[in-house]
Amino acid sequence: MFKVSDFRFQVLSFKLLLLCSFIFVGCSNSLQSSKESAEQSWPLFRGDAQFSGYTDIKLAKNPVLLWTYKTDARVAGSPVVYNQTAYWCDKRGQIYGVDINGNRCFNYDFQTAVEATPMIDDSILYIGRIDGFMSAVSLASQDTVWNFETFGQISASPNIGTFKDKQAVIFGSYDNYLYCLDKKTGEEINRFESGYYINGAVALWKDCFISGGCDAWLRIINGTTGISSDSLQLDTYIPASPAINGDYCYIADHSGNVYEIVIQNDKISQSKKIVEATDDSGTFVSVPALSSNTLYILSDDRNLYAINRKDGSVRWKYLQKGDSGESSPVVCNDKVISCSKNGFISLLDASNGELLWEYDTGEQITASPAVIKGYFYLLTAKGTLFCFKV
Repeated sequence: MFKVSDFRFQVLSFKLLLLCSFIFVGCSNSLQSSKESAEQSWPLFRGDAQFSGYTDIKLAKNPVLLWTYKTDARVAGSPVVYNQTAYWCDKRGQIYGVDINGNRCFNYDFQTAVEATPMIDDSILYIGRIDGFMSAVSLASQDTVWNFETFGQISASPNIGTFKDKQAVIFGSYDNYLYCLDKKTGEEINRFESGYYINGAVALWKDCFISGGCDAWLRIINGTTGISSDSLQLDTYIPASPAINGDYCYIADHSGNVYEIVIQNDKISQSKKIVEATDDSGTFVSVPALSSNTLYILSDDRNLYAINRKDGSVRWKYLQKGDSGESSPVVCNDKVISCSKNGFISLLDASNGELLWEYDTGEQITASPAVIKGYFYLLTAKGTLFCFKV
């Protein structure tokens, strides 16, 4: 016999099922929205906090130039992308924001020299200046949030990590210190001394910060305990930034030697040189790009090398049309974008090094590419931003 209590139970069950469905759909939409938002941004140097230079985004074999934005102002840094808008700063201190249609939508002037690549987090742009200031600028109000003064120029992009339970902006200065600042206020949380200039950016590994210095030492700092946990001296000084995948850290010294360092329990458990420099007279600041099994690195012999991370063997190499310069390659799923100093952009098959596409910008390139879903950006040293549809 049917009972009222049974009916009430069925109604309650239906309501619970309906509520769970709404929650599930809401979570799915939230996750999808989060994923889509991430695919529309390349918010810091090399794309992620590990500076891996890797993205799952796939590129077409024949990218098409969509537009260019010319400034005729010299640039030393690379572009970043936030919600489909590209941002960069020229050497005079002028910040540009150009939307997906090639129209300028953001303008800010430091009125002082800047060479660093910016970083964007929660609609705040962080950037270091030659006069020693780290600045936070609101994208919404186009105004300064805070400034922090060091006593040496800042040449590299900052990073964001957790230091003693606080969200911190992390960067090095030519005053020989690595700084951790409160992200919201710009107040100093801590600083760590280096033996000489810190030119490259600071990468994150789990709860640790990894940085190379011009004193030739690679240092690991634990963000939870706030102490330096290990260090390693390389052959020559380190102007470049590290690149990290899993427990493996790769970094190049000034001469072009590339080292593989294994990190376990906040300590360096293994280290070896996997690329030997062919000419120790030139400055080498290119950062490796990392996939799960391959390291891609530009060498001073003009070649882009694909190196097996497991055994160190060379999978393939590609001779560029021009010197390597300061640009770093980017791996986009099954393809690699590489730029030569004299202005050529090359798109290569990541598995065999086959040249799929090439474009001559006609201007010198020192910046690294920025990649979002459907597009990639390249900034020339002359200050021209190229947007390619892929």
